[in-house]
This record gives sequence, C-alpha cells and structure tokens, in this order.
Amino acid sequence: MRTDVPHSARMYDYYLGGKDNFSADRDAAAKALEIFPDIAVAAQANRRFLGRAVRFAAGLGIRQYLDIGTGIPAADNTHEVAQAVAPDSRVVYVDNDPIVLTHARALLAGTAEGRTAYLDADFRDHEKILSAPETAELLDFTQPVALLTVALLHFVPDADGPGDLLERYKAPLPPGSVMIFSQATADLVSDPDQSRAVVSSYTASGVNLTVRSRDRIEEFFTGWDLVDPGVAPVTEWRQDGDPKDAALTPAQAGAFGGVAVKPAR
Repeated sequence: MRTDVPHSARMYDYYLGGKDNFSADRDAAAKALEIFPDIAVAAQANRRFLGRAVRFAAGLGIRQYLDIGTGIPAADNTHEVAQAVAPDSRVVYVDNDPIVLTHARALLAGTAEGRTAYLDADFRDHEKILSAPETAELLDFTQPVALLTVALLHFVPDADGPGDLLERYKAPLPPGSVMIFSQATADLVSDPDQSRAVVSSYTASGVNLTVRSRDRIEEFFTGWDLVDPGVAPVTEWRQDGDPKDAALTPAQAGAFGGVAVKPAR
C-alpha cells in the first residue's frame, strides 16, 4: 500500500472529517481546498445524496446493492441506510485501496438478517466484480439490484471509456433495478478557471479528475428511466428538509446526481 502518494478515497475521507488518511492525502486535499474552499462541503452534500437515493431505492423494494467506489467507511454507509429500512438488505462494497479493505472488513457489519461483503477490485475490472464469489453469494441477479457509482466516474478518464464500462454493469441487471450515480461537474461553478485549477491540482498530485457536463452525465443513464427530478445538483435531488442542503447553492454542490430505473423493455 502506497501511503506516500494521494488516493482519492483517502482524500474523500479527509473532506468528510475522517481520520483514515495520510499526509500525502491531506496535502493534496489542502491544495484543492485552497482553490475551491467548498470542496469539503460538496463531498458532505454528496454523502447526503447517497443516503436519500438509497432510501428511495429501498422504498421501491430493492434489497440488494452493489456499491462500487465505496470509499473508507463513514457515517450512513449504504448498508446502514438500506438496513434501517429493510434489515434483510444485502450489500457488496467494492474499492481498490487496501486501507479501505482493512477498515471495511472491520466496520462494515450488517444486521443479523442482512449481510455485507467487501471486494478489493477496480471499477474497470467488471468481469472480476460481477463474477466474484462475494457477489455471487450475496446478490441474486434475477431480482432487482441497486448499482451505486457515487462520486466515482470522475476518477475514470474518458480514454478508459467510462460509459462503456458502466454499460457492462447495467446490462446484466434485471428490470426494476436502480442506478444511483453522481459525478463532479464544472457546469455549476461560475468561474471556469476555478474548476480547471482544481482539476490541475488533482492531476499534479497524481489523481485523475475528469469533470463532465450535465448532457454528458445524462448519457450515462441511457436506456434507463430517470426518476424526478432527473439529473440535478446533489443538494437539490429530492431534498428531505436537511438545513445543510437548503443552505447550499448549486455551485457549492459541485456535482450532479441522479437515479434511474431499468425498464421492462
């Protein structure tokens, strides 16, 4: 495990106020914060979006979740939110940082009725993730599944074909499945130079960051039915009255989020 170079999951942990990060992560995060001071606020807003979206999926009857790019465990993880609605919910978490693996195995324990598992893998390796014993044991692909790629694809450059990769996960899921997605964008920021500077600071630290437009983000949902309000700033997607979200502007959100359902066609 390299602790002398930044990792996106550990930087995200730092933004969320966690302690599972190293000086390289904190230094890289501090540079980004100098440019865009609201980046930590945006990360926290994205986390709240995840919670609302999972509760929505649970309300549809979804009882199994594939959460790719889960990051270091923090409050209100996917299984905690889902199992608060339905204790028998099952979650497979996926990430590619060994420190995430260590903490996940220690902390991501489900209810007595539900189960969780952790898979050490990269989003790009869809065959490994979909065929892994952990996935086969917990997820039944004849029944609807919630696929989560929250704050993940902006770390996958266009050269890697993120849309094509995402389709590899969407294709085997049955009708009624749900996709929960968020992605960093420059569309909400009033100063394009600020957005470019944040991207440059990540790149200089060795972490790819690719911001995308609303139109490009909507393409990731192709073939599935977006639920209201469609692709929206994460702070505005089905607000539940949380004053933290109500107090933020779209520019402070810094990311779009959306949820879609796979149709029966």
